[in-house]
Formats: sequence, C-alpha cells, structure tokens
Amino acid sequence: MAQRDLAADVPTCPDWTVRDALVHTGHVYLNKVANMRTMAKAEFAAVPAPAGGEIEWFRAAFDELVGELVTRGPDAAAYTWFPPDQTVGFWYRRMAQETAVHRVDVESAFGQVTPIAEDLAVDGIDEMLDLFVGGEWDPDSPDWGDVSHDAGAGTTTAVSAGDRAWWITLQPDRIGVTGEERPADARVTGSPSEVLLWLWGRLGDDALTVDGDAAVLRALRDRLTIAGQ
Repeated sequence: MAQRDLAADVPTCPDWTVRDALVHTGHVYLNKVANMRTMAKAEFAAVPAPAGGEIEWFRAAFDELVGELVTRGPDAAAYTWFPPDQTVGFWYRRMAQETAVHRVDVESAFGQVTPIAEDLAVDGIDEMLDLFVGGEWDPDSPDWGDVSHDAGAGTTTAVSAGDRAWWITLQPDRIGVTGEERPADARVTGSPSEVLLWLWGRLGDDALTVDGDAAVLRALRDRLTIAGQ
C-alpha cells in the first residue's frame, strides 16, 4: 500500500479514510498488549501515529501484538472485558475478528473486498451474538441514545449462515440468543462472511436475503449498532 492510498475514503465506515482505519487498528493492538502486560484494563491511549510513517508504525504494532500472544500462549492469564474468560486466548480470538473486519474496511476503499474465511466468519458470528449482543441490557445505559427499550420487544429474528442458524429474541432488558429453532418474525440469510459483516454494520440488508417484518429487522439493527460501539 502506498502512502498516497491512505487518504482514500472507506465506504464501509463513511467517516473514515484508510489512514483512520489503519491507525485505529494499530491502537487497538497496542491497547491489548498493555492489557496483557499490566493484567488490568489499560486506557486507550491514541498517541498519534507518525505522519508519513503510518504503515511502518502499524506493522510494528501488529508485530508487537503477535509477539505478545505467541510468547504468552492462549492459556495464560490476562485481563479482558469479558469476566468468564480472563485468558490470552480471548485476545487471540478478539484480535483475529478485529483484524478481519477492518481488513474488509480497507479493501472496500479500493473496491477489492474478499470474503472472510468461513470458519473465521462463523466464529465471529458466535462471538458477536454471544459476547456483544446476548444477555442482559442495562435500561439506564446512555448507550441507548434515541433507541426505545421496547422496540421489537418479544420478536425473534432467525439468522442463517452456511449450515448454522441463530434465533435472536429482543426484550427491553435483555436479548436471548439460541441455536434451537423457533418461530421467527424476520429472517436474514447469507454466507458466513456476509452475515458477519451485516452484524457489524458493514453490509446493508440488500447484500443478503432478508424477509419478514421490516420493523423487527430495524429494531435488531438498532441493538446491533449499540452493541458494536
């Protein structure tokens, strides 16, 4: 990638250029290295990348992350924001997913998006639905913004990708996610890569097969947007 390419706009994240995507991802890498080294939540220190040297800076941040992961190994203890899993393995998974989605962001700037590998994409769907979306939702959180707690309450959306399927049920104070088939008010179907990118807001409804109640899909989309902040 040439330095001049860093100014290209990123269609999947309209407020970003390629430089923004690159620098953001590098800062994420360094933040996770700090989490592992200090065994505590590290502040996200967005120190400016050197102007004109962003690509080399990013590569160094990537190498530092990989070195930390490999040296420690997946079973080693580490601080994470997910209480049930306080191991380096959590960051193996999370950084693989972070990299996959932001790789698509950068590729979209040049019209050359390649699908995320099926096994990685299915794992990413599981991660998004289990860790980010499913479970209790704090009704007093400021993250709700203008989204109503009651939007879509009691409705279920079936999401299918490859040979896997998930049923997502919205409630004002929680979201249930299950692999057990049940009646659905709306359905979303696509390849694992398409579904993962849809969940993260990188693809619109027109990129997959969607049917059912449009209001139900809008309510789910609003929750996905909150969860992915």
